[in-house]
Amino acid sequence: MTNAIEILGFVAATLTTAAFLPQVYQTWRTKNAQSLSLYMLLIFFVGVLSWLVYGVLINSMPVIVANVVTAILTFMLLFFKYTYKN
Repeated sequence: MTNAIEILGFVAATLTTAAFLPQVYQTWRTKNAQSLSLYMLLIFFVGVLSWLVYGVLINSMPVIVANVVTAILTFMLLFFKYTYKN
């Protein structure tokens, strides 16, 4: 049963993390981050880092992996927001 729960966690982590890929790609491709909310990205980034710490504390690989990748993608969006100022 534990393996099924871990698999479900990895599936959920993959889907929610992958949801950011189109936004990162579109922002990079268009070089336009004007429509991205800086405050939303900052709040989300802090939340993702909090989930990452939580995942480490409970030793949950799906939570850790998903939030490491999501933190990187969110950081990229923050970088684009700063770099592509209009």
